[in-house]
Amino acid sequence: MIGRRAVLGAGAAIAVRQAAAALPVPPDNGLAFRMIRHGSEIGRHMVAFERQGNRLTVRIAVDAKITLLTIPIARYTHRAVETWQGETLVGLTGQTDKNGEQGWIDARRTSEGLVVLGSNTARYIAPEHAIGVSYWNKHMLNGPMISLENGELLRPKVAEDRTEAIPLASGRTIPAEHYDISGPFNVEVWYDRNDTWASLALDIADGSEVRYERL
Repeated sequence: MIGRRAVLGAGAAIAVRQAAAALPVPPDNGLAFRMIRHGSEIGRHMVAFERQGNRLTVRIAVDAKITLLTIPIARYTHRAVETWQGETLVGLTGQTDKNGEQGWIDARRTSEGLVVLGSNTARYIAPEHAIGVSYWNKHMLNGPMISLENGELLRPKVAEDRTEAIPLASGRTIPAEHYDISGPFNVEVWYDRNDTWASLALDIADGSEVRYERL
């Protein structure tokens, strides 16, 4: 006979798995993109997921460089770490270097809520459902959003476009839902049928477009 304690323990374990599964973490615990400008790769955007029970750590690394006749004319380096407990964001840190301009964020959940400090904002308590602009989590489209570059609280407009075929780095295409994000920043983002981040497109300072291809 199975005792009541064993049943409760099994129920708790199932609840933990369900809470973790609610976040759109890819099955292989990683996402990788190459960044394409004018047909050439200029960098990589990597996302790694680590689970420990009900705790999820997400590590983000972006490195990009634009050159003119082999001379670097623009650089972008970004590192960020998100910490989740179940479906709750409990920590967020980041460091960004844009052509030598430094930005940072440090957010921690306390009894007040998610307390955010950043290089371009005074201390504030984030709205309950605000999460970082890291794109892997489709729930961010519900807003508001927290900049991983400088901690600013952002309330962009999100418009759903059509489902369309997008290219992967392998050359094949997959169907993905297209969303336009506009206002404090402007990007296009795509998610596949599993709600996994599939692509991104944005215009940079020189007017050219950078498009992501998932590896």
